[in-house]
Amino acid sequence: MAPVGGGAGTFEAAALARRKALAGTSGPMALIKNARVFGVACFACLGGLLYGYNQGVFSGVLVMTSFKEHMGDYIEDQEKLEWNSSKQGWLVAILELGAWFGTMYSGFLAEILSRKYAILVNVAIFIVGVVVQCTAVVGEGHNAILGGRFVTGMGVGSLSMIVPMYNAEIAPPEVRGALVGLQQLSITLGIMISFWIDYGTNYIGGTGRGQKEAAWLLPLGLQLAPAVLLGVGMIFMPFSPRWLVHHDREADARRVLARLRNLPQDHELIELEYAEIRGQSLFEKKSLQENFPHLQDMSAISIFKLQFVAIGSLFTTTGMFKRVIIATLTMFFQQWTGINAILYYAPKIFEGLGLDENSKSLLATGVVGIAMFLATIPAVLYVDKLGRKPVLISGAIGMAACHFIIAGIVASFQDNWEAHKSAGWAAVVMVWLFVVFFGYSWGPCAWIVISEIWPLSNRPYGIALGASSNWMNNFIVGQVTPDMLENLRYGTYIFFGIFTALGALFIFIFFPETKGLSLEEMDTLFGSVGTAQRERERWAEVHREVGLSDLLERAGVYHDEHQVGGDMEKEKTTVYDAQHQDNKLAL
Repeated sequence: MAPVGGGAGTFEAAALARRKALAGTSGPMALIKNARVFGVACFACLGGLLYGYNQGVFSGVLVMTSFKEHMGDYIEDQEKLEWNSSKQGWLVAILELGAWFGTMYSGFLAEILSRKYAILVNVAIFIVGVVVQCTAVVGEGHNAILGGRFVTGMGVGSLSMIVPMYNAEIAPPEVRGALVGLQQLSITLGIMISFWIDYGTNYIGGTGRGQKEAAWLLPLGLQLAPAVLLGVGMIFMPFSPRWLVHHDREADARRVLARLRNLPQDHELIELEYAEIRGQSLFEKKSLQENFPHLQDMSAISIFKLQFVAIGSLFTTTGMFKRVIIATLTMFFQQWTGINAILYYAPKIFEGLGLDENSKSLLATGVVGIAMFLATIPAVLYVDKLGRKPVLISGAIGMAACHFIIAGIVASFQDNWEAHKSAGWAAVVMVWLFVVFFGYSWGPCAWIVISEIWPLSNRPYGIALGASSNWMNNFIVGQVTPDMLENLRYGTYIFFGIFTALGALFIFIFFPETKGLSLEEMDTLFGSVGTAQRERERWAEVHREVGLSDLLERAGVYHDEHQVGGDMEKEKTTVYDAQHQDNKLAL
């Protein structure tokens, strides 16, 4: 199960204030103070780097002469080495189909084996896929590429869910936000690195018929480096304390937590965080017991069924269905901006914009990676201040404008780029500007949206549903783009521009701003008032049961007065009153 953050409103604010007093403030110094957790952050970067590198590397490989020579009848014109566009689409999109499948089993695997072992299993799956791809060097290798990319996709899709889950559960709250930002940056860094490696290896043996097979084997094989590092590193990493608690290994969980924080087990900060972890686990068990009492024996078959039954429950009420629409359509429109059409086929796109030399198109592709990486930085820093809605709308308007301008340039000059080189470069610049608009908006914001709109007890399954929409639409875009570029030509950009504009309209009309809102306020927004109130009552019960209320009362930051009936709590804490707004945002 995925981590579910947050808690019972003002009570959690009091706990957060006390934890801040004990642990210190957030920021770079907090990472240095938590040296072991900083090591976890580095391995989170490896997971993100692997994901990003895998997304970007194949675009350059597709245009390499020596690679095409091994693709048999997937090359329609053997003399000019021109692709059959539909078959080329399958070579690219099969990875996303595998990734979609990987997201489907990731929750089950992480719960049965533990987050740690699930990461190791998926690293092994990923390595097998890469090795199979490299066997394409023998004879006609398109089947090896198809099979290998599907298997690699399984590993990437599952890791994209489990690695952030593991790091969120093992990190202290004061550095958790930094790890999320670091993960997003590492993905774009992986994309950027893959583009420039493709550009460099393209020159091995020249760019014509004499090009060496190492030109494409090397960038594909280099995927093994971060995968092996992640796998070896995970052997020495601890289990998730939350997973240990959830599986009734509480003594192990407390010992692991104390070692991660470099504090004795009886330290107040360890007691506080340990009680919060126990409370979160107990809250989830009580929620599942109430909603799915027939699937609570913790057997493998029950956990497997739970993944699908719980997702199905999201469609049973109007308030939850509205959240389903927001999550799935936000991810739908993210993919139909055409971002992955550019990431997967950038050299082909630049070739169609008049950059007739392969080296020039790969160079322009490398700039795409740099632009996206740099554009992601302000998003990580300012999205909580600016809000989700204005960032998403402005990004969509900018991307749509870029698409329409490119369409106009291509329509005007596509038959004679040689005489209009400046127009071709203008279109290339618009592609670069497009990825800047995406990098600060729909790239990070779409994932933020699908993670924060759900009630706590439904969040793991809601996120899985949104991620499933992302990968499935990613697969479709990867499949149809080559045919669109060949048959629609400038119409491709009009098509993506229209969908991007519709995405802006969808956000403007249907998406309510969620910046800094509590769970109760989320319920009001989506018309399911009472869901968070029921969860609040459940949290109050859990907090008393795990002793968290007593811990905070002894620290003098919280006083628990139960109303008649004993099922509600009223908090009185001057610490919370002083820090109300900051604490709400931090949660």
